[in-house]
Amino acid sequence: MRAFCGIDWASDHPDVAVVDEAGSLLARARIDDTAEGLGQLLRILAEQGDTPQGPIPVAIETSRGLLVASLRATSRPVYAINPMAAARYRDRHTVSRKKSDHLDAMVLANILRTDAAAHRQLPADSELAQAVAVLARAQQDAVWDRTQAGNKLTSHLRAYFPGFLTAVGHRREGIFHSIARTLLAAAPTPERAAKLTRTQLRALLKKAGRKNTIDREAEHLHRELRIPQMRHLPLVEEAMGRQTLALLRQLEAACMSADDLAEASMQAFEAHPDAEIIASFPGLGPLSGARVLAEIGDDRSRFADARGLKAYAGAAPVTRASGKSVSVLARRVKNQRLAGVGYMWAFSAMAHSDGARAHYDRRRSAGDRHTAAQRNLFNRMIGCLHHCLAHRVPFDEAEAFPATPEPHLSLVA
Repeated sequence: MRAFCGIDWASDHPDVAVVDEAGSLLARARIDDTAEGLGQLLRILAEQGDTPQGPIPVAIETSRGLLVASLRATSRPVYAINPMAAARYRDRHTVSRKKSDHLDAMVLANILRTDAAAHRQLPADSELAQAVAVLARAQQDAVWDRTQAGNKLTSHLRAYFPGFLTAVGHRREGIFHSIARTLLAAAPTPERAAKLTRTQLRALLKKAGRKNTIDREAEHLHRELRIPQMRHLPLVEEAMGRQTLALLRQLEAACMSADDLAEASMQAFEAHPDAEIIASFPGLGPLSGARVLAEIGDDRSRFADARGLKAYAGAAPVTRASGKSVSVLARRVKNQRLAGVGYMWAFSAMAHSDGARAHYDRRRSAGDRHTAAQRNLFNRMIGCLHHCLAHRVPFDEAEAFPATPEPHLSLVA
């Protein structure tokens, strides 16, 4: 007799329910989110016939956490059920719309009993692949934090010191550049900035790491920071300068975190056996490659074919047909992180691959908008990646983008 386990996860007291093939409750418990609670869960499963050869599958509404990691370490099938999907199943079991932790655990167990094939179990990724995923996702989060901190600081500067933004605006990185951050730390108000001498500016540029054209840059800043602008009252301006220093510290911390995590992500990625294949693709470097590996993992049984990976990445379109009405739409339900790095990958690939550029141009000539053409290119590249990883071969430009045969021209006498 087969059994199925559902766990309604909570930060301190997960609820467990085990049902049989008929949906009858075999066991229920509320456990602690501790090592003792894990031991209690494993004893409950063992009492219901759990063995290494036939482990009881578990459904839970999260893919992260110590409990999930411990269950995956037992080599049992673990299914991370989308909470929205679980809510739909709950309506099948009760029309009164009642809800309880025990009922949710029962619902999750019955999802595996009736529809396990419709849900994806967590992949059996290697330890190194899981480490890459942790680092790459954390680095992406740090980049978002850095952007948010920079936007806050920029918005604050516009309110009292727009001249500074003009002075450093000729740099592509703007407020994120080390020169801008060093200069702002030394002179957070218009009054202090206007008093900086050329000698002081040269010293600040050297401190920020500038080695060339220091005199020219110092002259530019000396001129720009002295341009008259509207000003707040002195005490108000000084107070806003103090706020600037607080926001600047947040930005500095976010920049340092993003840089440190980027270095760690690239080191872990380059140690992985799949790194050489992934990095062979045009447009993918160590950091973007780490982000790709983080989302697809190294369990090759996870995606039966390239179509599954394309759908997971959001590169494959969705067709909706009803009667005579047929529409093809962009896929909205997808791995957002993989779709994000895919957009950058396709954009960079066009600069490093003649075949990728030609593919994009053909889609544009066929009437696709920029985003659609770029998504189509990503669709092509992610399909090639699935093939290369499955067959353990590097990217081949000739095979990925075979030359289009020239049309035959008949000679007219």
